[in-house]
Amino acid sequence: MARVEETTPESTPGATTDTTSGTASGTATDTAADTAPGAVSGAAAARGGRVAVPPRVWGGPLQSVRDSLVVARRNLIRMMRIPEVVVFGLVQPIMFVVLFSYVFGGAIMVPGQSSADANVYREFLMAGIFAQTVTFATAGAGAGIADDMHKGLIDRFRSLPMARGAVLTGRTLADLVQTALTLVVLAIVAVIVGWRIHDGVLKALAAFGLLLLLGYAFSWIGALIGLSVRTPEAATSGGLIWLFPLTFISNAFVPSSKMPAFLGHIADWNPFSATVQASRQLFGNPEGLVSDAWPMQHPVLASVLWSTLIILAFRTLAVRKYRSATA
Repeated sequence: MARVEETTPESTPGATTDTTSGTASGTATDTAADTAPGAVSGAAAARGGRVAVPPRVWGGPLQSVRDSLVVARRNLIRMMRIPEVVVFGLVQPIMFVVLFSYVFGGAIMVPGQSSADANVYREFLMAGIFAQTVTFATAGAGAGIADDMHKGLIDRFRSLPMARGAVLTGRTLADLVQTALTLVVLAIVAVIVGWRIHDGVLKALAAFGLLLLLGYAFSWIGALIGLSVRTPEAATSGGLIWLFPLTFISNAFVPSSKMPAFLGHIADWNPFSATVQASRQLFGNPEGLVSDAWPMQHPVLASVLWSTLIILAFRTLAVRKYRSATA
């Protein structure tokens, strides 16, 4: 019987060459296509494959600054769309200026004066009104953050690849811009009722800078309160309840020498009082009798130190709370 030998395609030299050549050619083609920038190979496309584009990476401080400015812009746009918030924020300080200037001004005597003089008291008062205005903006900052928490916006921000403290920093920067605009309007009203600066424009600008620094520091307290409560209403109440004793147990409206001894010591070491006293010095307004307490003898330095410490402490606490807070 004749022996029949079966020859498989793999054993055929031509077939082997063709298969190897085809495989090498296909591999080379796919590799070349895959290595081309932004290209997808025909084989990858046929398999439904996709080429992942790596996300853009930002540096730590640069990313934080960029994200903070984006959030600040978002909040400023929101403020412009709700102008009544800014308008109503101006009503209270203007009322205080009018009431204290024309109702109480003739009855309150600034130490160092022989009699009560409404014009002298008006200049003594204005630094306190300015400082009260920037600190009362704290309640609005806390309420805004609490509203974002209540709507779930903070949770959405936390899911984004952004710096951890950018949301809070952006919010406080936007509030700082609003506070600056409020100060401009309030200064115009103060000039109308008779307030003047006496030591030059540069010192006056430095005084406004200290006031804004104090307002920015206190806005971080408002941010912490807003993250710690469940509703915007609670944030508003919690933001105001401590501000009244802080601003009235101070040298803002009456000299600390007119207070009982224990309240006078509290007022002298009040961070609010340091900024008020520094502003009076820089504006060239009447200061009254200044106590021997260190913050009253070095009010500009004390104001900067107090504001810086408040920012460092409460920004750290607020960012830590932001990481764990839930709506």
